[in-house]
Amino acid sequence: MNVVKEINKINQRELDLGVSGASWHDEYKDSAYVFVGGLPFELTEGDVITIFSQYGEVMDLNMPRDKETGKRRGFGFLMYEDQRSTVLAVDNLNGATVLERTLRVDHVKNYTQPKIKGDDGEWLEPEDQSFNAKPEMIYDDGDAGSDSSASSADSIDPEDPMREYLIAQRKEAKALKKAKKSKSKGKHKDETPDERRARKARKAEKKARKAKKSEGMRGVEELLNSLGGSRPHRTSPSPPPRQRSRSASPRPRSGFSSRRSRSPDRRRYDSEYDRRGRRD
Repeated sequence: MNVVKEINKINQRELDLGVSGASWHDEYKDSAYVFVGGLPFELTEGDVITIFSQYGEVMDLNMPRDKETGKRRGFGFLMYEDQRSTVLAVDNLNGATVLERTLRVDHVKNYTQPKIKGDDGEWLEPEDQSFNAKPEMIYDDGDAGSDSSASSADSIDPEDPMREYLIAQRKEAKALKKAKKSKSKGKHKDETPDERRARKARKAEKKARKAKKSEGMRGVEELLNSLGGSRPHRTSPSPPPRQRSRSASPRPRSGFSSRRSRSPDRRRYDSEYDRRGRRD
């Protein structure tokens, strides 16, 4: 009871002074948990959530019970979705009377989640944050007979102020899609059974060809990826030394070049032979 009065006295003191800057609540700005004491033993978890949800969305609630009897011990720890809701709960519900009992609501700076029992019977620290009071999301599945609509439906918070608008937009989009589908069906309403079978066969063939092509491209990509890391760095080979070909050299001219290439002895013999021929 003394703690309740102290909290109320601090809040009243801030109001009287007109404090507009830092408040004593700022010390607990990193914690979204509040301690709730003086709970009537008749209250269930749902009752506590109903009382405290006036100031924000309740995400987690831990109300310890007696290990021997299983009865509630009259206090609990409650987590809000928004930390600012803790300030409202402390300011408004601390000192409130519920079933002739006075509630004590205060901030919790360092909250430790209760341990969970492991497979071997030993108590372990939980790995994930508990959200046992998180509100259940409602899924708008559209038409009950549409399986595709149920699988692609997005979750809508029942307390979302835009919920009705989102549902109306969803229905309008589905109606437009349905109209396009019926319009496409109307194109083939006059075709014969043989034409319908031929059209479906062409469509299946086109789909299979596309799938085969995608599988081939996937195989090529996998092969390139597998060779990309282990393939050594290849340098361009240097060209072999050029060899002169005999056929590439120009041929000497007949007559002049052959006479120029004669030795001096041969020229002397030819001139002497010419002189003898003239004498004869």
